[in-house]
Amino acid sequence: MKIFTAAQIRELDKYTIAHEPVKSIDLMERAAQKITAAITDQWGRDVPVVVFAGPGNNGGDALAVARMLGEQGYQVQTFLFNISGKLSEDCAFNKQRLVTKKGQPLFTEVTLEFDPPHLDEGMLVVDGLFGSGINKPLSGGFASLVKYINASPATVVSIDTPSGLMTEDNSYNVRANIIRADYTFTLQHKKLSFLFAENQQYIGKLQVLDIGLSKEGIAKTEAHYTMLDPGELKLLPRDPFAHKGSMGNALLVAGSYGMAGAALLAARACMRSGAGKLTVHTPRRNVSVLQTAVPEAVLHIDREETIFSEAVPTEGYQAVAVGPGIGTSEQTCIAMISQLKRAQCPVVADADALNILASRHAWLQQLPKGIILTPHPKELERMEGQCSDSYECLVKARELAERIQGYVILKGHHTAVCMPDGHIVFNTTGNAGMATAGSGDVLTGILLGLLARGYKQREACLLAVYLHGLAGDLAAQELGEESLMASDIISYLPKAFLRMLY
Repeated sequence: MKIFTAAQIRELDKYTIAHEPVKSIDLMERAAQKITAAITDQWGRDVPVVVFAGPGNNGGDALAVARMLGEQGYQVQTFLFNISGKLSEDCAFNKQRLVTKKGQPLFTEVTLEFDPPHLDEGMLVVDGLFGSGINKPLSGGFASLVKYINASPATVVSIDTPSGLMTEDNSYNVRANIIRADYTFTLQHKKLSFLFAENQQYIGKLQVLDIGLSKEGIAKTEAHYTMLDPGELKLLPRDPFAHKGSMGNALLVAGSYGMAGAALLAARACMRSGAGKLTVHTPRRNVSVLQTAVPEAVLHIDREETIFSEAVPTEGYQAVAVGPGIGTSEQTCIAMISQLKRAQCPVVADADALNILASRHAWLQQLPKGIILTPHPKELERMEGQCSDSYECLVKARELAERIQGYVILKGHHTAVCMPDGHIVFNTTGNAGMATAGSGDVLTGILLGLLARGYKQREACLLAVYLHGLAGDLAAQELGEESLMASDIISYLPKAFLRMLY
């Protein structure tokens, strides 16, 4: 699914109107019918409804919904805010439809003074003040109205987007002046800002309503952001005559004294992801742990007892991953950049490898093209500077991917895969139970296994984040989110692969 900007949404509306063809007011009617159906599916006629409509097309939608609810026997009170004396054409048309309707709901047009209605628990507020076109924070009377609604015990439904929430960048928004909806019925596509953690408090339960915008227009419109479509993911076939040497040889550089667990998790995830052979380079102190817990892996032992201190030749390996649990000692830093520079195959850098790069920013220029970095937001901030919110973090991740001509996997609820060409794909699997130590090490192992298996970087990134999240979802279904551990994700990887096959 594509995620469009506010400007693109307006153009899609125009394209649909021109090419369906359909009148603008009829497209609004279509949207209002969908919204009304979503409301009547959840609330009966015994629930009093208060509709707040703004002067633009979002207000036009709200007025049409008020009329339709009234026609179905709902008790509706409607307030249209026409402070400037200028309504959009379709909003004005729907105002006339509402006020001339026989038995029309209670209607008030606010032009100067506003006496707000009492909003009780058990009432439903329909927020149609402002939609996806807003580009500055709400202020004045509208800000006061938002605060009044937010302070009430009524249930709030927002049309398309909670009023005051911008569709992309809210870094300069006034968050106290954004509607805190219990439900958001958005039109046709999710908005980019809906994917960010700090905005969930405004969105509530999200439902995407298909209002029939032009499929041709959607296909023709290039989107910089998309949601991952599992139908586009393909597993490589396994040759019946395959042997371990033909299924990929992976090198994992991981672990320091006291951090053998990171190496163990990444190693087990790699082997569960289809690699034929895995070599783990680790300090001597970790040998007994790894040989006992991952007997399938070959160990390449560092000359130092407790740290990673020397780069490993990469001839004969199809993929390399560096970073889980290696620490940040001076020797390790030098060995890490040497390892990345000498790699002649696809490379993944995670965890302490990222922390090392953050402390030696000039080294970013020495990274091999096509490298995959897997930061969580705090690791990205260490590398690229402080972020005010998730949008700024995403922008910095995209810029980093373009600058190094590699892939940046920004981990989170909707993990974002940032491509070298600037495109961003958001993952659709995963759950809050995966917010646990070692989950990132597991993702690194999956990436390493897929790359060794023969997947190109783009395909490996998308498949890895999807499988990682899917395995977590399958684990949560049986174990619950609260008790989920990183090792559980590995245990459910086989079921995740099977789910993709059948």
